[in-house]
Amino acid sequence: VEQAVEVYHDEQYKSKRWHFPSHNFTLSVIWSPFLLKADIFEDINGVSSAETQLHLDKLDKTWTDQYENFDYAVIAGGKWFLKTAIYHENGTVTGCHSCLGKNLTEMSFEYAYRRALKSILDFMMGSGQKAFVFLRTTTPDHFENGEWFSGGTCNRTGPFKEGEVDIKDVDAEMRGIEMEEFEKASIVGAENGVTLKLLDTTRMSMLRPDGHPGPYRQFQPFAKDKNAKVQNDCLHWCLPGPIDSWNDILMEMVIRGAH
Repeated sequence: VEQAVEVYHDEQYKSKRWHFPSHNFTLSVIWSPFLLKADIFEDINGVSSAETQLHLDKLDKTWTDQYENFDYAVIAGGKWFLKTAIYHENGTVTGCHSCLGKNLTEMSFEYAYRRALKSILDFMMGSGQKAFVFLRTTTPDHFENGEWFSGGTCNRTGPFKEGEVDIKDVDAEMRGIEMEEFEKASIVGAENGVTLKLLDTTRMSMLRPDGHPGPYRQFQPFAKDKNAKVQNDCLHWCLPGPIDSWNDILMEMVIRGAH
């Protein structure tokens, strides 16, 4: 396998770009957690020093300015919209989500997520760049005995069996929004010559509680102290495992979609 050449990374190594010379193929990962314009004030451990300022009517230029370069694009969002955020529209604060003690109208993450997805897909479906676009559906977390900030863990070493676990309300709501906005956007895309496919990984991911980094967010967390208390990551995914399956499905869809 050809060794990719890293040709770009941002200051925090969150966005990266690689080039495969013999194939003249470029792969980009763009870190834009809301895909909207957002001012975020949190550290590497997810601890915020101030509320996120989220502009529901403005897309993030980090990705839109590059969009014309892409032949294929995989977009995914979701969990960041559960975080505390103050919402801006038309240059004014219109409300907030989960910000207690502020004299602002409480608004649901569903409202913000639907608004975001519609804007994102409208931009892509109406773009002059006739890209092959995948909308990847929400992926569930697998925290047990607490949340990410309260000692939650994911110690399972194998998949759930069918019927052992149900989709959480939050994930069902997110996937429902994704399905509805996908259906509407795919009609527009077809009229404009843009291919939009649904990469529906929600259910298969739900069955894989063993696919997360767990305590291994950092290298050798127990090297100095076997009983060290470390934060578990039961939200993000790691190779090998479920993401291999996502990749297989993605490639199959690319190949089939090209014929």
